[in-house]
Amino acid sequence: MLTHRSLVANMWNTLIHTGLSPDDRFLVIAPMFHAAGTVAVLACLALGASEVTVPAFDPALVLDTIEAEQATVTLAVPTMLVALIEEQRRRRRDTSTLRLILHGASPIAVETVRRCREAFPTAALTHLYGATETAPLATALTDEHLLLDGPLARSCGQAVVGVEIAIEGADGTAAGPDEVGEVVIRGPNLMTGYWNKPDETAAALRDGWYHSGDLGYVDDRGYLFLVDRAKDMIITGGENVYSTEVEQALMTHPAVLECAVYGIPHDTWGEAVAASVVLTETVPVDELQDHCRGLIAGFKVPRHIETVDALPKSAAGKILKRELREPYWAGRDVRVGGS
Repeated sequence: MLTHRSLVANMWNTLIHTGLSPDDRFLVIAPMFHAAGTVAVLACLALGASEVTVPAFDPALVLDTIEAEQATVTLAVPTMLVALIEEQRRRRRDTSTLRLILHGASPIAVETVRRCREAFPTAALTHLYGATETAPLATALTDEHLLLDGPLARSCGQAVVGVEIAIEGADGTAAGPDEVGEVVIRGPNLMTGYWNKPDETAAALRDGWYHSGDLGYVDDRGYLFLVDRAKDMIITGGENVYSTEVEQALMTHPAVLECAVYGIPHDTWGEAVAASVVLTETVPVDELQDHCRGLIAGFKVPRHIETVDALPKSAAGKILKRELREPYWAGRDVRVGGS
């Protein structure tokens, strides 16, 4: 349940971090039932800016609409960006009016941001992090395209105005700088709870903080770095493997269009690292593994890689890792790590 206060707090932060003006034309391509689709509604209404919608996400239709309607700003989840980049490569449209691309809702590979900047060179990029429970903005990283070769490339930014971000260790105490733990959020943007779900509300909202279920760390300047969803972390041979780090490595291979990394059962190590990849051309599995080996530790390299035509996704465009994991864990009573 989101209050007027939380929605207005989000409106002000949307205005601050997008620089929206009355002349902007905001193209809504995420579904309106999702926070990503409604993030800028109040901000555009407050300014008298235009919002343009499409009936459903289709990369060709979106690019045609940007060209025809001279859209200036849009927001997409990473899987949508991948599709838009590929469609723009296939048939280039005039997207020169596009000044800003916002993205959020799930982790993104640095390589995807780099490819997006190449496909849409007039558009600045901003990484937004949050959740429906936070109305949704919690952090922002503006001018992300200027940071791709620096230490902030994998950050999702600093807390937006009025919001606090902290990291909580497994024992419930505050973590120090660069220590991984659960991301917790406090501010005027928080929900009051889940409708008719008191137990879930009590678990998520504790001592005034929203417990996100995301794992990350904050550096000494207050920049947040996400490493995984707690449920997606892989434990292999007693070592923690964050799926996003492996996905970042795989995505730097030029033939990898999309990928998802998850844990599968292993009789000796508990879990083994596995990956499903969508390729633009046929590549041997051992080539992908060798590529990863040059970028990450050996125990993080996927032991099992399958190529697929497409990754399963929700209606909002998020990759459904549980559908990739489930066949491997079916019938097992004990599941370790994030599986």
